Amino acid sequence: MCGINGFNWKDEKLIRRMNEITRHRGPDAAGFYCDDLVSLGNNRLSIIDLDPRANQPMTGEDGRFVIVYNGEIYNFEDIRRELSDYPFKTKSDTEVILAAYEKWGKESFRKLNGMYAFAIWDKKEKELVLARDPVGVKPLLYYFNQKKFIFSSEIKAILLHEDVLREVDPLAVAAFFRILYTPAPLTGFSKIQKLLPGHYISWRGGNITIKKFFQWGAGNAVMSREETLDTVKKLIFKAVKRQLVSDRPLGLYLSGGLDSTTVLHAMSKVTENIETFSVGFRLSNKAEEEKFNQDFLIAKKVAAHYRTNHHAVEITPDDVASSLEEAVAGRDDPISNPTAIPMLFLANFTKKFVTVALSGDGGDELFGGYERYRYAKLAESFQKVAGFAGLITPILGGRAKKLLVKPGIDQFKLFMFQKDTDFDGVFKQRTLLSEDDVVKFFQKNIFENLLWQSGPDMLMRADFESWLPDQALALADTMSMMASLEQRVPLLDLPLAQFLLSIPASRKISFRTNKRLIREAFAKDLPDFLFRQPKRGWFAPGAKWLREPKVLSVVRLILSEGYNSQTGKIFNWPRINVLLDDHMAKRGYHLNLIWAILTFQIWARKYNVSC
Repeated sequence: MCGINGFNWKDEKLIRRMNEITRHRGPDAAGFYCDDLVSLGNNRLSIIDLDPRANQPMTGEDGRFVIVYNGEIYNFEDIRRELSDYPFKTKSDTEVILAAYEKWGKESFRKLNGMYAFAIWDKKEKELVLARDPVGVKPLLYYFNQKKFIFSSEIKAILLHEDVLREVDPLAVAAFFRILYTPAPLTGFSKIQKLLPGHYISWRGGNITIKKFFQWGAGNAVMSREETLDTVKKLIFKAVKRQLVSDRPLGLYLSGGLDSTTVLHAMSKVTENIETFSVGFRLSNKAEEEKFNQDFLIAKKVAAHYRTNHHAVEITPDDVASSLEEAVAGRDDPISNPTAIPMLFLANFTKKFVTVALSGDGGDELFGGYERYRYAKLAESFQKVAGFAGLITPILGGRAKKLLVKPGIDQFKLFMFQKDTDFDGVFKQRTLLSEDDVVKFFQKNIFENLLWQSGPDMLMRADFESWLPDQALALADTMSMMASLEQRVPLLDLPLAQFLLSIPASRKISFRTNKRLIREAFAKDLPDFLFRQPKRGWFAPGAKWLREPKVLSVVRLILSEGYNSQTGKIFNWPRINVLLDDHMAKRGYHLNLIWAILTFQIWARKYNVSC
């Protein structure tokens, strides 16, 4: 795992500054390459091949190509065998990417199974090529103004360049307050964009070209139930085994849920003395504390069942108060999620023992774990019944709405968008919240390509292509890298993800339960008590934190005009503080809105953005 930086001119001092500001991504080594046309930088977190010869930037055998790279290629040994004629000098996956590019060019990207973002400079053709993995596990940001081309693993490094103005993108702001994250290619800054997963960007002759090199399949696989379950199981075992390759200590984030326990089960078949890690919550209200720690306690039972070396840590309201700004400010584009705090806390704790941590991330999106997928399935079935709307509305009233909304963007909006009524009196400029523009963005970028799919399939694919890379994985990358910890996601291994996306949602979700495939595939393997647990999801007690005195004092400071004068023309602070008082007194539930404003405040102040 590393951080990469670069731009299309020579400036040794500036590339060193970019490396320094992203040093947390790779504290083991730093390097740069400069010639008359480009400057490339890398910070290395050494995981595979600890030999200094594997440091970056790395130059190929004939001197033509130079690479800077962030990530892991899990099938690098297979590709290396295909390149048996290449005179390898290291055992690193970095050199394998370089050798593959020398032989196959951009077609080599299709061979890679891993999480990655890299840049390759071709000295002969004067071409700089950047590529990002198909799932979007690793970030890659860029800026282009027809003259200057700048890229990095993090926006803060791009903002070191004086030419890059800190102008807010109105569409990104509107999207953030509607869905609580910033969807790609938006970043929050009008001139900086994310490279989409499975795409590469080429800078050559002063121009850039962006192309897609990887296409996910359709949900139309035809297999028997037994064949499907057997394939799922085999692919998970292979994925976990591949992702256990490391020359540094390795462990597992154990949440107590089905996904991370499945990963642990697969790990237990190929390795011993497994290190597991989980985080719990301490609250002043002990009844609420027990509620939010159910999965934490189950994780301890799972760890005991598999006899792991389990490490558990609990986060207190004092910890939240002291780390809130640091955790939220860690994101370069705003993501509103209180879970960022325990994620950072757990990453820092885990780093004391290991350098690599596997997790169960991606299981909900691929296996169908979210409750909204079941609603979509119910809606699809009921809408086929003639006169259903007239029958169900008198019985369920407003609750019938979820079952009557048409599949596609309308259904996505119902489940994912914050309601207009939530914003009453909060914003001075309602134009910042244009729902129509956000709807058009998702319709064009996501749903136009999914119209042939069923309602549940569309919803799951939208989550996979937007929510997963731009919210869940983006937050995981940021919090783990702030601790210089590599986080791996075996349930998003390329062959496994390809197979699961080929299976229609109807085979993953039933009216009674979720994640049918993983439940049935491992029914005889995982501990019985795990299957008796309801699906809860791993989330932080953000609403409770807002009622803890020390946390509340920090939040009140942030939610004030004095904290950031730039946002005074956007927010109506008296109204916001009324909502905060209502929430604290349990007269209303305003967590999503309060945390979104808090997140935006911290982000805008950190980057001194022009609102």
